[in-house]
Amino acid sequence: MTSLSPPDFTAPELASAPNARFVPAPADGVLPEGFFSTTNLPTYVRINGSWQMPREPRMDSALVLDRDGLWVREGRKVKKGDLVAVGSAEDGSEGIYVHVASFLGDEEGEFKFMTSEVSREKPIDYALMAHILLEERDRGGYPIWVTGPALVHSRARADMVWFIQNGFVAALLAGNAVAVHDIEASIFGTTLGMTKTGEATSGGHGLHMRAINKVRAAGSIAKAVEQGIITDGIMHACVLKGIPFVLTGSIRDDGPLPDVVTDSLAAQDAMKRHTVRATMAVLIATALHAIATGNMLPAFVTEPDGSMRELATICVDSSEFVVSKLKDRGTHQAFGVVTNAQDFMHILKLYVERELSERQALRTGTQTSKVRA
Repeated sequence: MTSLSPPDFTAPELASAPNARFVPAPADGVLPEGFFSTTNLPTYVRINGSWQMPREPRMDSALVLDRDGLWVREGRKVKKGDLVAVGSAEDGSEGIYVHVASFLGDEEGEFKFMTSEVSREKPIDYALMAHILLEERDRGGYPIWVTGPALVHSRARADMVWFIQNGFVAALLAGNAVAVHDIEASIFGTTLGMTKTGEATSGGHGLHMRAINKVRAAGSIAKAVEQGIITDGIMHACVLKGIPFVLTGSIRDDGPLPDVVTDSLAAQDAMKRHTVRATMAVLIATALHAIATGNMLPAFVTEPDGSMRELATICVDSSEFVVSKLKDRGTHQAFGVVTNAQDFMHILKLYVERELSERQALRTGTQTSKVRA
């Protein structure tokens, strides 16, 4: 895991920097002219002669100062009269400093879009990803998983269940389709009418609608699990393990399921309740949900002792376009994996199991050595 060095606030240009300037918002949901637009990088604001970091960092928002401190707020949430930081410089000359060098190794650099280097020819370090996942679980981190329906169709469903059951998932963010197809698989053994071998079934085109109807009749996904309607799969595992999930809606949703948040702004807020806690993110086979989540995530994690490290972000898709798009939209810390969901999930699980076996063997060997001694 990459540790990040803090800025040198004794440097003359930062030690002598002015306080940031704050201007009242002119109306609810309207930012003052010249407001500072945030990035996902560590940002420091000079207030009363000291540098402070805002809470709930993310890109494409504003810096707001209130009686409780300094926050990053979406423009739509700003109220008339809220004090909003203004300025465009990121070098501290206007009291706002974005610590680019800690990530990009470029003191003269700046936050930019369109800087991706993604290729299906790049090697995939599954051992490293497995190790990071295990570290997150062991330290009590908050890894969020963002998935698309291809994860269910590609037969990676059982692997996803394994990760949930073994403590590697703190929250699941997805759309209506992921839950619908997973629940259809539980009730009817198909996804969009396809069997596990990929064969179409007679009348199968309506099975996902029948699955939705059964859950709506039960009242919720959790109630459908309690009533024995849903007996296995991803949503079943989330309910049994108490893993929170956010299912967000879209114009093309069937049903939707009763748990789906159909208001897009309410959906953003529901997702944010998990992105602000995230210490790792795994984004699989979903373009829109991956980019939406990436825009809400900071590129870093602040530890309890004040130190910082990079927020490990893994983006998996069969298309280079999706992974590049995520990085081009500012989530530069994302490690792109160009492969299908089934292969990724199955191989990652094997590597996690391998490290767990190695740890167990090491512990057993140590215990044996102690007994012999």
